[in-house]
Amino acid sequence: MRPLLALCMFVAVAAVCPAADPQLSVGFADADVSPNVGGKTPVYMAGFGTNRVATKLHDPIMARAVVLSDGTKKIALVSVDVVGLFLPAVERVRAKVKGFDHVMVSSTHNHEGPDTLGLWGKSNFVSGVDPDYLTAVVDGCAKAIAAAEKKLTPATARVGTAAGPELLRDGRQPEVKHDTMVTILFEAKNAKENAAPLGLLVQWNVHPELLDDKNTEVSADHVGYTVKHLKDKYKCPVAYFTGTVGGLMTNLGVPLKDDKGNELKDGTFAKTEKYGVEVGKLAEKAVAAGKEATLVPFDIRTRAVLAPVDNNLYKLAWAAGVLSRTMYDWTGDPTPKEFKEAKDPGKPVGVKTEVGYLKLGELDVACIPGEIYPELVLDKIQDPADKGADFPDAPKEPGIYPQLKGKYRMIVGLANDEIGYILPKRQWDEKAPYCYGLKKAQYGEINSCGPEVAKVICEAFKGLVEAK
Repeated sequence: MRPLLALCMFVAVAAVCPAADPQLSVGFADADVSPNVGGKTPVYMAGFGTNRVATKLHDPIMARAVVLSDGTKKIALVSVDVVGLFLPAVERVRAKVKGFDHVMVSSTHNHEGPDTLGLWGKSNFVSGVDPDYLTAVVDGCAKAIAAAEKKLTPATARVGTAAGPELLRDGRQPEVKHDTMVTILFEAKNAKENAAPLGLLVQWNVHPELLDDKNTEVSADHVGYTVKHLKDKYKCPVAYFTGTVGGLMTNLGVPLKDDKGNELKDGTFAKTEKYGVEVGKLAEKAVAAGKEATLVPFDIRTRAVLAPVDNNLYKLAWAAGVLSRTMYDWTGDPTPKEFKEAKDPGKPVGVKTEVGYLKLGELDVACIPGEIYPELVLDKIQDPADKGADFPDAPKEPGIYPQLKGKYRMIVGLANDEIGYILPKRQWDEKAPYCYGLKKAQYGEINSCGPEVAKVICEAFKGLVEAK
């Protein structure tokens, strides 16, 4: 009878002693993943034209990791100062770290770092990716995650926002800006007075491309300056994540002056540093406005989807081996039971990617695998469409932010993949007559997989949020 009595007592105690409440812990770490400039292998710089060979390392390319735990689940959020990483590279990072419920790897979309996708080599027909360097980036991400995990510390969080429309320019009509910065300041639980924070996460929506297309010095563009400014200010690690950058959210052409009142020019380190500091000051405003937020428990939802590739340039690059990733047969179903590898570039193909939704207590995070337009994030798709649009009667895709019902919300762009621009179908404009009376097509479609991608991504995200 004693074993039975013991079992009954255990059940009774368990019934009156529920599981402990989830507790937030956080750790920050980074790793230098700068390329070897000047070695035997040329470093092709990404983001503008081909054959831009690096001549010098100006400032480091970093991988920055934030590891979060709610006491039961553990996730890692990583941001790298490169133009983008394809899903297969992210999967390599995930394979190197164990014990995580989810690992999300994003890129700042830096246009002044090494080519990590393949589109900016010696010519349009030669990949610019150095496989050894890509391996070093993967290893660096894993190293940063492991180091951040070791620093996990019980924490509290404050979420803040601030608007900075003066720090963005929309390079494509219609003008729609996503100009809200999000910051999350983590402090040690029961921290002593005046103790430094555990770390600061910053999310901002812009292309890091202020050094422009003539620069040959590898740099993190404004991101490095923003991180330095905030590290000096708060005496803690800082992780910078990109968000909504399609559309085109750019820092080129943003008017800035030096301390003497002289106008600073695009393509200079002086303006890039000034911009980085101004973004840092905007982050300070967001931190000052921050409110204590509960970021536990974690609810992690991801979905693999197939996005159709209608872009003939992408198909040619894939067939030529310039884009080194697997394509799959496209049958019209974005969530097939089986992803079948495509063999014939002449037939409809798609790219396997991933959409994510992270519900961290009161914070909802959308993880979008490319450069999504602000119209799709903020639910501001032009209505009615311009008469010059190629598909003016296309249904509007479901907006991302209206689906986020948490007290706080944030988006991470280029999350776990870089599939190019994701733009509303009814704003697709490749054929004359062009929208807004323009004499030529605006920039965007040339670097998109196709007009159906937004529907696939936005509806997949909607499905994640609504899943029971």
